[in-house]
Amino acid sequence: MVLEATMVCVDNSEWMRNGDFMPTRFEAQAEAINLLAGQKTNENPENVVGVLTLAGKGPRVLVTPTGDLGKILGAMHGLGMEGETNICSGVQVAQLALKHRQNKNQRQRIVLFTGSPIAADQAALVKIGKKLKKNNVAVDIVAFGDHEENTEKLEAFLGAVNSNDNSHLVTVPLGAVLSDSLLTSMIFQGEDGTPAFGAGGGGGGSAADFEFGVDPSQDPELALALRVSMEEERARQEALSKQKAEGEGGEASASGQTDAAMQDTPAPTGAATATPVAATPAQDVVMDDDALLQQALAMSMQEVAGVQTPAATAAAPTTMDASYESNELELAIQMSMAEAAAAGGAAAT
Repeated sequence: MVLEATMVCVDNSEWMRNGDFMPTRFEAQAEAINLLAGQKTNENPENVVGVLTLAGKGPRVLVTPTGDLGKILGAMHGLGMEGETNICSGVQVAQLALKHRQNKNQRQRIVLFTGSPIAADQAALVKIGKKLKKNNVAVDIVAFGDHEENTEKLEAFLGAVNSNDNSHLVTVPLGAVLSDSLLTSMIFQGEDGTPAFGAGGGGGGSAADFEFGVDPSQDPELALALRVSMEEERARQEALSKQKAEGEGGEASASGQTDAAMQDTPAPTGAATATPVAATPAQDVVMDDDALLQQALAMSMQEVAGVQTPAATAAAPTTMDASYESNELELAIQMSMAEAAAAGGAAAT
């Protein structure tokens, strides 16, 4: 398989409005470019294709060399037509874009579509062709439209840039289908000389031998539509997988942070160590009971040590009064017994 970087130069001049190629020159060219981009990226997964316009205020790079077929197809959508082409400047800009490709092992190729009169001088084209040949850049030229005056200039340009038959010129006559003409041309042939997509193979292969079960040589539009749909579905699936992975990663991160916070919180080791938390009404009741118990214990210890309480002080006068009354009673009894003894002695006398 050929490892290649390709820049496609698009003719978007006012001449592309002509309807000699159905439906217009520009739309026929866009269909052929889409088919070419699909063939290049399908031939080798590492192949890249870029798109550049030739007309307008100046050459403009729409897409730098990329393997994303969706970007290449999107670049052709909504492209306007204006002014005249400037092939000399456009080819040189394409050569610079290829020079700055990421993979230097890729071969360099420019595919030039021209369907309008070429204003450049033949000598200038030959000079640019020699420069491209020196930098190992191959050029495929697709000429379409009724511009016979371009033939001599394009053949001279091809002779200057061609090296070991690596460049080709395809002239598409009026009335032909541009994409079908390219399918059977040297531009679409593989490195071994077999036509791309099995074109020109005599119809010997079955539908199962082709991607998606469709022979692109028989129905290139259907094959291209199926390939584009596959690329879009693949991109959608990748986006969904990425979004799902990011969501799972966020949940795992939040769970990990919660676990870490729980591990960092020290567990209580006893009654003396308690984590300071906001007090609740139940906790206030418990704290009040403990305080009352401690106060009662302190009062008991004070009573044991001989510290009189107001209750003990009030009971002391009662005890003293009782002992005083007992002494008086004993003294009265003794005095009565003494008097009785004295009276008995007097009577005996």
